[in-house]
Amino acid sequence: MRFTLMYCAAALVMLAVPVSAQDVPQQSPPAYNCDFEPACEVSPGIYGNMASPVTSKFKLSIGGFVKLDYVYNSVNLGSANGIGLVATLQPNGIPKTSSPAAKQDQSLFSARQSRIWFKAEGPTFLGARTGALIETDFFGSGGSSNETATMRIRLAYGTLDWANTQILFGQSWDLFGPAAASTVDFGQGQTAGNPTTPRVPQLRVSQKVRLSEQNSLKLIAALQNPIQNSNTANGTAGESWGARPNIAGQAMLVSKALGAAPGFWGLPMNQFTVGLFGLYGNQEIAGNGGTVDSWGYGLYAFVPVLRSADGKSRAMTASFEGQAYRAANMSFNYATVSPLIGPQGDKTGAKGYGLFGQMIFYPTQNLGITAGYGMRGAENFADYTRSGIKDFQKSNSQAFANIAYDLNAAVRVATEYQYVSTRYGNVTAGTSDFGKANVFRFSMIYFF
Repeated sequence: MRFTLMYCAAALVMLAVPVSAQDVPQQSPPAYNCDFEPACEVSPGIYGNMASPVTSKFKLSIGGFVKLDYVYNSVNLGSANGIGLVATLQPNGIPKTSSPAAKQDQSLFSARQSRIWFKAEGPTFLGARTGALIETDFFGSGGSSNETATMRIRLAYGTLDWANTQILFGQSWDLFGPAAASTVDFGQGQTAGNPTTPRVPQLRVSQKVRLSEQNSLKLIAALQNPIQNSNTANGTAGESWGARPNIAGQAMLVSKALGAAPGFWGLPMNQFTVGLFGLYGNQEIAGNGGTVDSWGYGLYAFVPVLRSADGKSRAMTASFEGQAYRAANMSFNYATVSPLIGPQGDKTGAKGYGLFGQMIFYPTQNLGITAGYGMRGAENFADYTRSGIKDFQKSNSQAFANIAYDLNAAVRVATEYQYVSTRYGNVTAGTSDFGKANVFRFSMIYFF
């Protein structure tokens, strides 16, 4: 009995002694989303490869970012900007210089543009890799303040990927107008030459056609939700409907000849790309004798001006991105000012055009400088006057410049200046025909 008690006591003492450091399995340091110098760890990637993904039944990755914005507007852009902090051209334009709002300013903080995403990789199918992505932010329309921000679906799609073919189904970006202004402001020039706002349910097929060792064609065709049929932004709710989806597509020449250079926010490394994009739809209009078409076509180009030394490093790289388009009855994605013009019973699609260009320059791996200009213009001014539409937006434009610096793999700081303006037509008596705003912005972003 005595021996047994002594044995138990010794065992308890042994259990109480800390395990030596040599006995603890050593964990390897975290891997970053890059494999190049200089400053390997400075490469924040929203959609980068994750070193150690969280797993479920399938391989699962999680990521996103936290984004704090401070913005000063020289005019009052309204309550929508007070909670959303888009703070750029809005569907109703910049307040006229003669309005009370033009004599007010705003100072705002918000974190509603923070974002989270989940990626999944599942089993193969007929030789294709399968995957899915769900992405959400806190910019939903249900919230009335920063404290009551609501989540919304941004992207939600599945993919089947073969060597040269991809099938995508779910909600993704509208194929019309692929250029996005690389602004800190998440409006990204949506009403000034960059109609990139819609993320629409669709069925999409992408095909790569190899032309040579250096060159290939990228062809995309999609059936998309006809969102113009439920457009409420311009007062057409209940006036229009349709039974057919939109058809959208892109045809791009992609070449390795000029190397690669940074694209949006300096995150992707893009090759020389030039080509066409377009969209066509059709809808019924209450009281009209016939249907009204929605259509648009345009030209897009991305040019590596200073190529990356190894296809990965951003140091001493520069790129140009631009597009031009013409469209009708496409106010649902801000490609045109209005959806319809004309008298009751004889309405037609409002026509317009857009232009955009930007330069992205990285003097070092960590430091990025971007400047750009975009504008959207209306056509057939007389039609607006004959239709009795007062204060319509003849043109919208923005000029911007920003500087972003990556402190490490996770933290980015950025500052931006924007000059945004609206020119009005058929102006109400006693008011001006011009609105302008100076916007200053500071942001901090933590990528994870």
